[in-house]
Amino acid sequence: MAEYTTRDIIAMIFAFFLPPIGVGLVRGCHVDLFINIGLTLLGFIPGIAHAFYIIYKHRIH
Repeated sequence: MAEYTTRDIIAMIFAFFLPPIGVGLVRGCHVDLFINIGLTLLGFIPGIAHAFYIIYKHRIH
């Protein structure tokens, strides 16, 4: 079962409304942030999906 930290939950809330901010909180200024900005500009839903994927992938275990 996945246990999420407070940081992950805050990032998920931001990711739902402004996906690049959610990714930026987790990854900082990396390629993932620029990919997410592009996906968000192309369509809001792909940006949200990518943000949640990045948050899940890089959560603290």
